[in-house]
Amino acid sequence: MISDRMQKALNEHVDAETFSAYLYFSMAAHFDHANLPGFAHWMKVQAQEELQHALKTYDFINERGARVRLGAIEAPDSEWESPLAVFEAALAHEREVTERIYKLADLAEADRDRATRVFLEWFISEQVEEESTADGICQQLRMIEDSPQAIFMLDRELGQRQPGPPPP
Repeated sequence: MISDRMQKALNEHVDAETFSAYLYFSMAAHFDHANLPGFAHWMKVQAQEELQHALKTYDFINERGARVRLGAIEAPDSEWESPLAVFEAALAHEREVTERIYKLADLAEADRDRATRVFLEWFISEQVEEESTADGICQQLRMIEDSPQAIFMLDRELGQRQPGPPPP
């Protein structure tokens, strides 16, 4: 059985993952408006991935016999100064998500809830990839600075991103 505080924390995680998707959709809209369809596509794929994470947690809560209770999702930012600023915001957000997941894992350990702890291992590993990818794009954007040609080349590259398989 899952504790009340773990149930509450996991429900908050569903909300947080849904907010992440909402944030990435907002970033996609920003790029669509800036006529950078590859950047927008990358963000849309990322948003879909975050929704999969929310559903994975939603399903886990149900599998454990607990109750899913959805909370309000706040509006994300919608304006950024540059593509670099968008990806820096994405990286900062992913680092916040990582900390949130670490706190969930700590709570699972404190509750001696091994099933939830094992469930969270997938998210911990996923966050390594999420942070690394966002950081890598930030580094590329810093290298190319304000070169329109390089931005358009990166736009084409990011537009090639394919959705990954749903999480196990």
